[in-house]
Amino acid sequence: MNATNEIEIDAAFMNFRQQRIDAFINESDIFFDTQREHIVALAAQHAVPAIYHLRRFVTAGGLMSYGTSIEDAQRLAGLYAGRILKGEKPSDLPVQQSVKVDLVINLKTAKALGLTFPLTLLGRADEVIE
Repeated sequence: MNATNEIEIDAAFMNFRQQRIDAFINESDIFFDTQREHIVALAAQHAVPAIYHLRRFVTAGGLMSYGTSIEDAQRLAGLYAGRILKGEKPSDLPVQQSVKVDLVINLKTAKALGLTFPLTLLGRADEVIE
């Protein structure tokens, strides 16, 4: 489903119900990031399990996230800024990308959805919210 405004997000969730969608993955998009509380609330209202790309969706009540660690990306940006401030030319610096990913699981949301996670998955999670 595509959505570019709140009305389209609401319509997407109605469409999920009509098509009997069992779960969804929320793509990485700045618009969706700004609508995270609305999306998480709709997922809970419609009892649709979802996996998100950022931890902040899970702390807002989402089920789980698996994606780039924002903290690690910010750390790399800080290192870059430090090197530039010390006089290195940005064009001389290598391109870097954060490769650390975080798995975050919200057990309270899982319980509300009637879901359980295997202990092996919980053990591999970077964070489990209870």
